Amino acid sequence: MALNIRYLESEIQDQYLNDHSDRPWIIGFSGGKDSTMLLQLVWIALKKIPAELRTRHIYVVCNDTLVENPKIAQFVHRTLDRLQIASAQQSMPITVHETTPSLEETFWVNLLGKGYPAPNNMFRWCTERLKINPTTEFIKSKISETGEVIILLGTRSAESSNRARSIKRYEVKGERLRKHILPNAYVFALIKDVLTDEVWTYLLQVDPPWGGTNRDLVTLYRNANGGDCPLVIDDTTPSCGNSRFGCWVCTVVNKDKSMEALIDNGEEWMEPLSEFRDMLQEERNNRDWREKRRRNSDITGEDVWGPYYPEKRAYMLKVLLGAQREIQRTEPDLVLINYQELVAIQVTWHRDSIFKYSVAEIYNEVYGTELNKTDFSDNTIFEKEILQEACHDDTAFGLINELLEIQKSRFIMVNNYGLQSDIENHLEYHIKHKQQDVH
Repeated sequence: MALNIRYLESEIQDQYLNDHSDRPWIIGFSGGKDSTMLLQLVWIALKKIPAELRTRHIYVVCNDTLVENPKIAQFVHRTLDRLQIASAQQSMPITVHETTPSLEETFWVNLLGKGYPAPNNMFRWCTERLKINPTTEFIKSKISETGEVIILLGTRSAESSNRARSIKRYEVKGERLRKHILPNAYVFALIKDVLTDEVWTYLLQVDPPWGGTNRDLVTLYRNANGGDCPLVIDDTTPSCGNSRFGCWVCTVVNKDKSMEALIDNGEEWMEPLSEFRDMLQEERNNRDWREKRRRNSDITGEDVWGPYYPEKRAYMLKVLLGAQREIQRTEPDLVLINYQELVAIQVTWHRDSIFKYSVAEIYNEVYGTELNKTDFSDNTIFEKEILQEACHDDTAFGLINELLEIQKSRFIMVNNYGLQSDIENHLEYHIKHKQQDVH
């Protein structure tokens, strides 16, 4: 093998043993070929060190955007489970951690709840919310605990010219580590000079120390025809390329080549996902889908492209739930949108003075269930029956109840910022429509 594995292992061992600080290592793991090679090299090199010297802790961090390609996500989760079990069995100082976006920042709460348009190159709101922020918060928490950290990333100069420039920019001449944009964080780019063919040769010849082989990984790449979607911890790292493993809802690219390839190679159950993504792609610039006002702004006009209209948000939720139900016929454990997100969407609609549409009613229509509206909200703050008796007419009851729902939306999302503005906006909205009804 042309690649000098012994040299890479000695680099790992020297850095691990001769760094006299207690700063832990954080390994960014996406489940792709590069991060798999990186983790294998580190694991095997450290196993050759006596157990009593393996005192520096290593965090393996994997980011789940909650909209990952399901086939890739299933593979990654199986791998993470193996990692955790093998680490304990082999007395390795390694723990596995998965980061996810906060509830208010998930893809569905932004798209269907707030009405954000499907991302494009001009407005790629997803990368920071789904990828950068969750993992950055984890890294910051470790910096806070230990003072400094070393981040090991599977970035390679051969992957793209942008990555090569990024690696070079932060490199410290004559040093093994380079500075990260986060204070007190350093990057150890162990495989930055490794070529793609060398990565595959290594993975095919060396089995992972946590068990099994890399044949499933090779098959996944072959069937998906995809490239890596790296762990993204800052805006210098490209989110994903045109041919990649990544979010199945990605509309930044014109075609999701990896999902199309998986479908062509026997994963027909994924067709509803492809159809939903194509709908987002096609309707993103449909003027009839977008409000003529900016969200949380006074800017209005015919030339203004704002959030999706409430009826379009409700329609997309219905189509998404329909796709989920269809997929669950063959993949019963697969969830495209979780219960917490459904609650948050209803809460966000109330915050935006959208009371015409009910998440529970949409869910019932798709699944044939009989859920109450309160199943996707918090009905414990105020007893509506008492409120109904106290009000002299239905209009007053409706308005007060809507204002209470707005207040509760802030309570549920643990975010009271802007509550007064939300209430004032809804009162103005109510008065305006009441005047229109009179005329």
